[in-house]
Amino acid sequence: MQAHKELDTRGLNCPLPILKAKKALADMASGQILKVVATDPGSMRDFQAFARQTGNELVEQQSVDSEYIHFLRRR
Repeated sequence: MQAHKELDTRGLNCPLPILKAKKALADMASGQILKVVATDPGSMRDFQAFARQTGNELVEQQSVDSEYIHFLRRR
């Protein structure tokens, strides 16, 4: 999936990946895609909850080796 912006949160634990994603999304236009790469396994459920609470769309989630990749569409 093509992203407008990519955020590397490898090595960071909750809530830092969410906080950094929130900040990045605030600087993006509506409809743009943010890709977040994380190593925290809890980020899978954290980003699901974040999307529900903020109205941003969680387009896709993947886990590749020990990395978790999240694609969010800015509301």
